Amino acid sequence: MPERQNIEYKKNWHENHLKWICGFANSKGGKLYIGIDDNGKVLGINNYQELMEQLPNKFRDILGIYAEINLHVKKNKHYLEIIIPRYDVPISLRGKYYIRTGSTLQELTGPALNEFILKRTGKNWDDIQEKRATIEDIDEQTIKQFLEDARKANRVNIEADIKTTDLLDKLRLIEDGNLKRGALILFGNDPGKFYPNTAVKIGKFGKSDADLKFHEVLEGNLIQLKQTIEETLNSKFFIHPIDFKGMQRVEKDEYPVAAVREMVLNALVHRNYMGSQTQIRLYDDNFGIWNDGGLPAELTEEDLKRTHRSKPGNPIIADVCFKAGYIDTWGRGTIKIIEACKEHKLPEPVLKEEQGGFLTKIFKDIFTKENLEKLGLNNRQIKGVLYTKEKGSINNSLYQELNGIGKTTATEELQELVQKGILLQTGTKGRGIKYTIS
Repeated sequence: MPERQNIEYKKNWHENHLKWICGFANSKGGKLYIGIDDNGKVLGINNYQELMEQLPNKFRDILGIYAEINLHVKKNKHYLEIIIPRYDVPISLRGKYYIRTGSTLQELTGPALNEFILKRTGKNWDDIQEKRATIEDIDEQTIKQFLEDARKANRVNIEADIKTTDLLDKLRLIEDGNLKRGALILFGNDPGKFYPNTAVKIGKFGKSDADLKFHEVLEGNLIQLKQTIEETLNSKFFIHPIDFKGMQRVEKDEYPVAAVREMVLNALVHRNYMGSQTQIRLYDDNFGIWNDGGLPAELTEEDLKRTHRSKPGNPIIADVCFKAGYIDTWGRGTIKIIEACKEHKLPEPVLKEEQGGFLTKIFKDIFTKENLEKLGLNNRQIKGVLYTKEKGSINNSLYQELNGIGKTTATEELQELVQKGILLQTGTKGRGIKYTIS
């Protein structure tokens, strides 16, 4: 049986394995097997009786938890099965906190640790009172914009002349007379005054991360940023502006409207507002958004590709955005991105945890090195396709020169690209034959 998200194998017991026990307790729970190698082969242990007596005491005294320990035998080899339940309170190992993410163990520090402890104590970041703020920190123009959007969405009944304090109370954004953090993120006239990294950076890059052409830094509350990000992308970054307010279309926009809009909204709604700034990166062939903060422990990257339960990191913010019509059914955001790319015949988007955050990336067309590799092309063919994409066309002689090969091999590989529908052949004889992107 291979290792999975909730299963870990160890050949022998070491004190360092307490980290894994801690990680399972802070995640979904799981099983730790002692006496089995990484491939699931039973090696057996000799000190199983001693461990069965000592480990329960270690778990209780060091971690403050209880775990079930079972002894198993296979072909006269003894191994232990330790079953760790999920704990609703945060569990620490000598002052450090660990979680199991996918098949890896991670130590929680900084904003991620604060967020974890908040959730384990029944609170979310956006639900905490911000006692430094007053009602004067709320932008009335943004309130008016929300009311207008909410009336159009028709998902909540709000009186037209409702007072700002009553609205915030109705949206669960004020408590005991104090604004909550979510109120400032959604409606604040200067959220950066309280949380310095709320800005969004947009950069246009050349062929590498080191080749930054130009960039913008946008500030404001969530409702303002939703608008200014769209306007800035259209006016300064997209070659062909797209209609964010229109319905999803299949015309050849630079990128699918539905996918871009969903990516922007997901970034604003689900980001860790105490972490690093959200980064939007545009390259010649792809568009990506990176947010600080990974997936909830209950979700995996594969879960995002199918219908899944919504686990918003900022549930109050998400609820307000739903009522305003900015987001739709919870748990379908990533699926809508995937479906939009599929409808436009684009490669599957990248949805993955990266560098302590989460990256969503879509591609302009299928002609990227990453996707061409998935299609089974060899390095020469990939080089030829990318050359054709850049220059507009290629012929047999150029293909030979580009790859240092003979005419026969060049002809075979170019014809294979035509058969796969990647290149289109024009002309019928000799040097008159050219190949262009299909």
